[in-house]
Amino acid sequence: MKIEETLTYGDIAEIPALLEAFSARAGLMKRLALRSPDRAVHLVGRGSSGTATLFAKYIWETYAGTVTNFVHPHSIFEARKPLNFRDAAVWAFSQSGRSQDIVACLKRLMAWGARGVAVTNEADLKANPLARLADRHILLSGSKEVPVAATKSFALQLWAVLWAAQAWSRCFRPSDFKAAVKAAASAAKENYGGEALLRRVKRANMLGFVGRGAFNAVAEDSALKFREMAMAHALGYSAAEFLHGPVGAYTGKDLVFLFSPSEAIPEDIRRVMKALDERGTPYEVVRPPRGVRFPFNCIPVDIRMKLLALRLALAKGLDPDNPRGLKKVTPTF
Repeated sequence: MKIEETLTYGDIAEIPALLEAFSARAGLMKRLALRSPDRAVHLVGRGSSGTATLFAKYIWETYAGTVTNFVHPHSIFEARKPLNFRDAAVWAFSQSGRSQDIVACLKRLMAWGARGVAVTNEADLKANPLARLADRHILLSGSKEVPVAATKSFALQLWAVLWAAQAWSRCFRPSDFKAAVKAAASAAKENYGGEALLRRVKRANMLGFVGRGAFNAVAEDSALKFREMAMAHALGYSAAEFLHGPVGAYTGKDLVFLFSPSEAIPEDIRRVMKALDERGTPYEVVRPPRGVRFPFNCIPVDIRMKLLALRLALAKGLDPDNPRGLKKVTPTF
């Protein structure tokens, strides 16, 4: 199978145009982007959507003065007494809007007084219980994602997070959004690392992905896509977390991707490089494309990794659109 014949490639190729289309209606975010009266937000999501909430925490606390808390559904379901969520804003991320535990969790939180925001990529409300339940619905696009692994919906979730920050605090320049779309279009056509990098990835026993701040979310989701599409043993970490133990599991037979937020490698990533050098573990420093500022450069780097995971899956003779043992909507209870 050629890469252009896969549904996953088609979804990735759509990303730049979908980012641009979302920007054209981003003025709606002023009404849709709810916060509590004390400018706080609670987040809930699973899988790639859960990783997008990690990106949201970094962006909203760093740039938009918004305290951002994670909600773990199990603790909500097992709560012995009602929790005070009166006037709290809860953002529920779900590509399909049909994740059972996310819907049930938001329903309970709204019964305790919360206001709900659903972030989904499903326009059909009949098929989207999360959007029907929530007070606000942020629709990512009108282009449904069919393959199991979330690619374009994840990029759009990051995009919605950036636009929400912009709606709250005007913290970015309009040119930042335009530059990111341009960089995404280039990344979608890029054969990052070529065949040489693909060979290194294919022969690695274990893959690691390390990023700092917002790139931690890219690292986590990159690892997830390598697991889903290519059945690779891959894990994502923050730079600090990686040095607190996980680095000890990596050997000369593995490969670690290090995400730098700029051309100049920051000190915490350099510390990871030093630790890997001492262990004799190979690594690949992924610098962002020029012409797009952090944190917007997370999006083209994410596209690079999704395409590399897709290339690895095809090189291993796998079907990246329908990974064995996985489903588009995962029943969790």
